[in-house]
Amino acid sequence: MKEQHFDLIVLGSGPAGSTVATKAVEDGKSVAIVESREYGGTCALRGCNPKKVYANAGTLIDQVRRAEGKLVVGSESIRIDWENLLRFKQEFTQPVKEERESSFQSDGIATFHGNATFTGPNRLSTGSELLSASRIVIATGATPTKIDVPGSQHIRTSDEFLELAKLPKHVVFIGGGYISMEFAHVVARCGSDVTIVERDGSVLSGFDPDLVEQLTQYSRRRGIQFRFDATMTAIESDAGGSYRVQFEEGEPIECGLIVHGAGRVPNINSLDLQTGGIAFDKDGITVDKTLRSTTNEHVFAAGDCAASGVPRLTPTANEEARILVKNLFSDQPESIPDYGPIPKVAFTTPAIAAVGLSEKDAAKSFDIEVRTEDSSSWGSVRKTGDVVAGYKILVDKQTDQVVGAHLLGPGAEETINLFALAMKFELSATDIKSTLFAFPTYSSDVRRML
Repeated sequence: MKEQHFDLIVLGSGPAGSTVATKAVEDGKSVAIVESREYGGTCALRGCNPKKVYANAGTLIDQVRRAEGKLVVGSESIRIDWENLLRFKQEFTQPVKEERESSFQSDGIATFHGNATFTGPNRLSTGSELLSASRIVIATGATPTKIDVPGSQHIRTSDEFLELAKLPKHVVFIGGGYISMEFAHVVARCGSDVTIVERDGSVLSGFDPDLVEQLTQYSRRRGIQFRFDATMTAIESDAGGSYRVQFEEGEPIECGLIVHGAGRVPNINSLDLQTGGIAFDKDGITVDKTLRSTTNEHVFAAGDCAASGVPRLTPTANEEARILVKNLFSDQPESIPDYGPIPKVAFTTPAIAAVGLSEKDAAKSFDIEVRTEDSSSWGSVRKTGDVVAGYKILVDKQTDQVVGAHLLGPGAEETINLFALAMKFELSATDIKSTLFAFPTYSSDVRRML
């Protein structure tokens, strides 16, 4: 079969791949995209955007119920209709599935379906198609890590969870990361039993441990159960569609659904990178500061599949796409991403957020002052009803600059951006504290934190 040649081939149609492909064709380049699933990528179809619809439902129900007898009455009748929630979520995902590929084609981008594999440094095969390009961008994202226990075929991915038409009476989440904690809070507000199984002693390892403990205790009060230090040994099923999760120690758990929340790894195993002469490790494709492969000059990588050393988040993928647009066809690529402080949020109910260094890491490099408090009793929080809140701000005593900010509570997902902005432009804690914020708002509490 005749080989088709392009200036650029992009593997993956998520935020990084889509941006690079669109900008390249605008610059007059011939471009192809290869996608192994539906066009649109994880963030739009199976991640950030649909997830936030579900998180919003959980937050709304939670706030109404907490406000019972204070702000409202009759909250007992309020509930989440899971089928309606699914249909509403599809209002955001279905148009992407239907329109994204045709939009690429209208722009003049050739689209291909299937798994791409390298057949040489700048050559690929996908299905029966043979492709080559001067530049190849790998933006294939991440995939759930393998859980290797007997009966693991009964575990459903978060993708499948987002397509459920109804919930069983008991849901088990494997792992205590973002996926498990965020969806567990929604499921608990639906009245189903929820258990999070975690092999370590706590959840949300990337967030401040003191705030995580606050959130964990609050989660228990909201009906979420935890099985810590748990080693799963097998999953059994019965004819009625129920499951039994077995452990090395402790009683088994009976449930109607098991959801994978045990982390994700770079989605690169099917690419045959060795044949392409592309170096990689457990963190993804090894790239230099310009996001070029360290071993193949034709190849660049971005997003969750690139070992760029930054958190795997949509904003970092977008920044990497911006840089790739500059570097791809440059004789001497030299632009590097300007990530700045990268805020991250777990959309639990309430949210937990962080930017900058952890307390442990900050103490290694700075003489820090730790400004922290359980702020659950603050007026801004109590006005929403009974909820948990807290903060930990890390200030370098020598420069008075904030080197880390950690928040838990209502509005944390928005307030953390103020700290990211202040840290990027090196405002001191005194600068931030001297700024007048609209009151009463969650943002105005920043002055009190400092």
